[in-house]
Amino acid sequence: MSKMIYLDNSATTFPKPDVVYDFMCNFYREHGVNPGRSGFDAAIETEEVVHSTRKMLTELFNGDNPNRLTFSYNASDSLNMVLMGLAEPGDHVVTTMLEHNSVLRPLHHLMIDKVIELTHVPFDGHGYIDPEDIRKAIRKNTKMVVVNHSSNVIGTVQPIAEIGKICREAGVWFVVDSSQSAGAIPIDMKAMNVDVIVFTGHKCLMGPTGIGGSYVMENVPVRYTRYGGTGVRSAQKTHLEEFPYRLECGTLNLVGVAGLHAGLKWVLEQGVENLHHKEIMLWDRLRKGVQQIGNVITYCAESIENQNPVLSLNIKGFESGDVGTMLDVDYNIACRTGLQCAPMVHERLGTDKIHGTVRISIGPFNTEEHIDAAITAIGEIASIRR
Repeated sequence: MSKMIYLDNSATTFPKPDVVYDFMCNFYREHGVNPGRSGFDAAIETEEVVHSTRKMLTELFNGDNPNRLTFSYNASDSLNMVLMGLAEPGDHVVTTMLEHNSVLRPLHHLMIDKVIELTHVPFDGHGYIDPEDIRKAIRKNTKMVVVNHSSNVIGTVQPIAEIGKICREAGVWFVVDSSQSAGAIPIDMKAMNVDVIVFTGHKCLMGPTGIGGSYVMENVPVRYTRYGGTGVRSAQKTHLEEFPYRLECGTLNLVGVAGLHAGLKWVLEQGVENLHHKEIMLWDRLRKGVQQIGNVITYCAESIENQNPVLSLNIKGFESGDVGTMLDVDYNIACRTGLQCAPMVHERLGTDKIHGTVRISIGPFNTEEHIDAAITAIGEIASIRR
């Protein structure tokens, strides 16, 4: 069998750089002990890797205090902690129709439990949120605005700085889901007036699955909603209020932190802008290629500006799932089909009625040959009479 062409990098980047695999293996063999609990050399050395990873991520987001950078399983995990830890009865929350279920579902549960009122701001015909629509949605009791920096369905990158300015002027907390952008698009929390950034490690940061986290700016009152061991002040009956313990309990995913450490170092060595430029050029090649094929419909993809390398499409007369199966079985091309865990995007596009789209997402190890193979495959499938 020919080697798989992997074009599902929005789900998780694959493969990882060799240095990630090597560092994870060597780290866990030599330092797979619990940090922050003991004073022997291996535990101290493990804590140094954990802290240096906090520091690198803090610098990536232009934060000030590495202890405000906390680790979790993934972005969904941190979003649950942040949203549940900020919301109080009677609050109003503004979010968008671009969100992933990692935002939609926690907020929906808060709404049906009658904790919050909720407003979803739509996106325009090109896939962007108008900051003025956010301003209009803010009420006297609005507690926070939650926005997806980059859509996992259509790849549009939102005007975070403009939205952040509006939030700061209105005195509401601004929470950004950077699952698809951290490591791909520069993020400056101070310049963008972001109060909380949530990230995952297994996408553009080139780490493994099972590791993510958040950075919470000073004075943002996120309550802790989990309790447990921290290795610090064990006689205290209540969970610790200071960061990072406030949002961390129990033993960290050390091998995940190690992989994230190596992945982020690799990204920084390659250059965030360099990686993005290469990927978006491949995306543009793909976009132009498939848009020349009859019966192919593309969604919200017209310019490389404010765009990540994610392209959604459909072929007239075919279910997206069938196209995905043919790409896999007949062409050995891996991509994602369906609603991609973002149902409101598809409601807005009208693709919910046809079971979603075929999503092709490009990563740092894709090549022009991969893109040309995908264009050829889509052309051949589209030529089949239905």
